[in-house]
Amino acid sequence: MPRIPIVMPQLGESIAEATIVAFNIGAGDAVECDQDVLEVETQKAVMGVTSPCSGQVVEWIALLQSSYAVGETLGYVECSEEEARRLGLDGALPEPSQMRESLPHGFSPADAAAAPFLQSPPPQRAGGGVAPTLRGLPVPAHAYGASFLSPRLKARMAELGLHAADLAGIAGSGAAGRLTIEDFEKFLSQLDQQKLSQASSMRVAVADAMRRSWTRPIATVGMPLVIDPLLAHRKSSTPKPGPALYGLRALAIALGENSALAGRLIGDKIVHPRSIDVGFAVEAEDGVLVPVLRNADRTPLNALVARYNELVDLARRRRLPADATGGSIATVTNFGSFGLEWATPIPLPEQTLVLGMGAGRVVPRWDAASSTFLPATEAHFTLSFDHRVLDGGGAGRLLARIAELLATPEGL
Repeated sequence: MPRIPIVMPQLGESIAEATIVAFNIGAGDAVECDQDVLEVETQKAVMGVTSPCSGQVVEWIALLQSSYAVGETLGYVECSEEEARRLGLDGALPEPSQMRESLPHGFSPADAAAAPFLQSPPPQRAGGGVAPTLRGLPVPAHAYGASFLSPRLKARMAELGLHAADLAGIAGSGAAGRLTIEDFEKFLSQLDQQKLSQASSMRVAVADAMRRSWTRPIATVGMPLVIDPLLAHRKSSTPKPGPALYGLRALAIALGENSALAGRLIGDKIVHPRSIDVGFAVEAEDGVLVPVLRNADRTPLNALVARYNELVDLARRRRLPADATGGSIATVTNFGSFGLEWATPIPLPEQTLVLGMGAGRVVPRWDAASSTFLPATEAHFTLSFDHRVLDGGGAGRLLARIAELLATPEGL
């Protein structure tokens, strides 16, 4: 009788493995199709693994309190020939040892569970035509493909100063979709036939920073804020603070109240910042520079204006002093200056947070006192953050605190 593998399923987009915490069915017990046969625990929840078919559990390979990767075989269900035909597994199934021997180069023994459902080359139907290569149970996705780079390929890339991100558009032709040195050299020869221009040193630096930033899970929350109080305060102030400076000061005060929100996750520790040093993005030639205002939580808004204006001018001329660069814990960017209402900026690699400010626009807003709609200037504020350190709730509360501070700009 056919033996159908019970395979560790894909339990979530970012989950690569799970731990066996309970067996609901013992070896020799009968099961129904889709019946929970065991329970597994991930970092997020405890979930059930179901039987792929009706029959009898004949063997458990998995061990209690052991972790198994997605796609690994946990046990076997013996089913009837009729059940096997229903699943599309009406051919003879090889033994696991035979599966391992017949696997392509680069596949691990854990992939043996998927072997009955992979047929290469595609079989021919009687009378012509190609039979489906995928039958029966879903085949779990494996973490191979072009993400694997051989030592030879890495050495060649290092010689040319390239990173893995530069090869994202190349389809690998090697085993299991791996990128080969031949694929790489073909890619380089095709580049030589296209128009090329030298990237500036600043563009290369920005690209490297964003590549390193994107190795983390970045999320963004946002909310609309009425900025009429901010605009009125700015109009009456001498000298006038830049719009981004209001956001910077509000962010600094909020982080001064709880510095863990801007902490960095190193291993299993949250490293709190020593001081609330906040940067702000300034567009320069072919890139962006981020001057830093030190101890922004302890310096009033009017005392920051002169230094802020000075650093903006120096950044645009690319003449920032050493004490005004690096070491910031968060950044403020006013993408509204380009007419953008919404954006998802990316925090710098050494930072956890970036506050974005959109363009203001006049909208009708309900006024409860007069029971009518009144015009109000509204702008969207976004907060992008390292999701390893901060969750959506914490980010939302931080953004709400910033909104509260901006509602009374005279207190900044």
